[in-house]
Amino acid sequence: MSTRFAGKVALVTGGGSGIGRATALAFAREGAAVVVAGRNPEPLTETVKLIEADGGRAAVVTADITRSADVARLVETTAERYGGLHIAFNNAGVFTAGPLVDLDEAEWARIIEINVTGTWLSMKHEIAYMREHGGGVIINMSSSVGPHITVPGLGAYAASKAAVSSLTRTAAREHIRDGIRINAISPGPCDTPMSMLPGETEAERAERMKEQVPIGRVGTLEEVAATVLWLASPESGFAVGHDLVIDGGGSA
Repeated sequence: MSTRFAGKVALVTGGGSGIGRATALAFAREGAAVVVAGRNPEPLTETVKLIEADGGRAAVVTADITRSADVARLVETTAERYGGLHIAFNNAGVFTAGPLVDLDEAEWARIIEINVTGTWLSMKHEIAYMREHGGGVIINMSSSVGPHITVPGLGAYAASKAAVSSLTRTAAREHIRDGIRINAISPGPCDTPMSMLPGETEAERAERMKEQVPIGRVGTLEEVAATVLWLASPESGFAVGHDLVIDGGGSA
């Protein structure tokens, strides 16, 4: 295990699967104590078991990021459990697809509430804590779709992620003098169910990506996690308010 994040406490929302789980594992392997958060305790508990089997330290906190009281409790519990909060990866989010004209109001409200309001509330409470405790680092999950490329059928998702990118830049400017460094990542298609078409196999996806993505493949979870860890580390100390695209050249 590396010690790059020894003595640090990292909070990962949406830590029960995919990029969130991979990033939580990566932080723990490099010495951080990790809190994984989400609404469903079962996958979060599985993430913690994987971390502990690898020799790391981790805990579960269930929370709904669309509820301010839940997020306040999440930050408070994290700090009480491990003695602080130094890094937050606001990864929790949802995906939806379909033409805008066919999207109902409830689905629009759901994706905005989770992806935008949830990210804002997460930052709100993380920043409040970090500002009073010597600063920290926040990384928000955006997407190549919305801030960087347009994909028909993904308008609601794109709008939510464009908002995340904008919130990130604004918060970064507002709080860098408080010692809080805020950035975002914008992945393209990765090795998660989100990159699969309905009924598509992994082999079929691989063939499709050879044509759709300049690099010719999906991104691995480990590649995205490594990007988050770089933004969380002192090596990226001059990166402020940046939206780091990791999409195999899709938006180049």
